[in-house]
Formats: sequence, C-alpha cells, structure tokens
Amino acid sequence: MMEDLNIEERRSKIIEFLNREGKVRVVDLSKFFDISDVTIRSDLTELENSGALERVHGGAISTGNAYYNMPLLERMKTNEDEKRKIALSVASLINDGDTLMINSGTTTLYAVRELKNVRNLTVVTNSMAIAMEIGFCGNIQVVLLGGNFNPQYQFTYGDDALNQLKKYKADKLILAVDGISADGGVTTYHHLEAEINRQMMTRVNRTIVAADYTKVGRVSFALIDSLENVDMLVTNGTANPEELKLIQEKGVEVKST
Repeated sequence: MMEDLNIEERRSKIIEFLNREGKVRVVDLSKFFDISDVTIRSDLTELENSGALERVHGGAISTGNAYYNMPLLERMKTNEDEKRKIALSVASLINDGDTLMINSGTTTLYAVRELKNVRNLTVVTNSMAIAMEIGFCGNIQVVLLGGNFNPQYQFTYGDDALNQLKKYKADKLILAVDGISADGGVTTYHHLEAEINRQMMTRVNRTIVAADYTKVGRVSFALIDSLENVDMLVTNGTANPEELKLIQEKGVEVKST
C-alpha cells in the first residue's frame, strides 16, 4: 500500500513521477499516497531544497535545466576549472600499487584522467564512464561492478552490485558527492547510488571526498554517511570557510586547492 511507504521511498516515487511527467500536483499526490496535502507540500519543499525540483502554485515541475538533469558532457563543463584543480590534488594522494574504489561523478571522472601515469593501480568502480576512460590503460586494472544500470548517469546499482562489492577491499575511496556539511554528512542527489557509496566507505582504509565549493555546506536528497567515516575532503579555496572549519572540527582533514 502506498500509505505504508517510508519518507525516502515516497519522495523517490515523486521524483519518478516528475521524470516521467515533467510536473506533479499536490492534490494528485495526496490522493495517490493517501496522505495529507500538508505532508506532500513538506515533501516538495524538501525536494526543492535538495535541487530535485522547482515548486510552483499547486505542485512542482521538473528542474529541466538543473545540473543533475544535464547530459554528462554538459555537467563536465560546469565548474570545470574547479573540478580539474580538485582532480590534480586528489591524484597527488594516490601511490603506485594502490587499490582504489571510485564512484560515479564528474569530479571523479576528472580525477581518473590524472591517474594514467600512476603504475599498477587496481580500480573498482560502478561508473561506466570511468571504466571506459581508464579501461585501456595498461597500468590500471579495472573492475566494473555489475547490476542494474542507470543510463542517464551511467552508473550501476542494486543488490547484484552490492553483493559483488562485498568481495573487495581497497586502500582508498575517491568519493564524489552532491553535498557535504558538518550537520548533514555526505549526501547525494542519486538515491539509487547512495547504498553503493555507503558500502564502498566500509570497504576501504581511507575515504577521500572530492567536492567542489558549491557542494560544501549543502545537504542533498539522499544520505550516504556521517562525517565520522570521512578521512579527507578535497575542495576549492573558495569554499565556505565557516563550514570548512565545522567540517574539520568533525575530524575531517581538509585540503583546499
């Protein structure tokens, strides 16, 4: 029954409706889920705060020009200089012979481009784009997690991917996120990938979050984990200094580019 869905499941369903229809109405959602208009409005407000939609009178519309709905190549161009600086800084933390886990994301895609001269790397990833980027490098062994596939964002997810992931341990995780804050932890817009990211954090010795300045202080749709399981944040020098200080007070090392 729809009324038995938890908050995250209900909001995920709303996103599905938006992706399919382009707009939703409060009255329709209230009837569909058999809950009050007040609760639906609260859901839409939270989803708007995470950047997943835009509120309009009586409902919401899909943020058609929002960053997360852009094609991969277009998202790669957004804050490109900042992401390249972060990528160089992240690459300097990787040593010959390291085993890595890397999730999907434009910043992580830039990062792997800087790893092509590092020797004897093993990379476990759920990103098709990353696997294709480094799959032909003779010095890098790539393990692409199988499972359900999201064609828009080119990542794998689901039980099959999670079960395969449990077979591996790695030295470091390079983790792209959509939000990192002292209070909200590390979060992502992609609720389908959140569990993959969370599982990766448990399978490595060191978690390195790669996030440009626009992600610092932001809380996105789906929680990945709290900051207590993050070792380092690599971001831009233009990130909010007050938020960076709060993040450091949580025990996270901050490296600014």
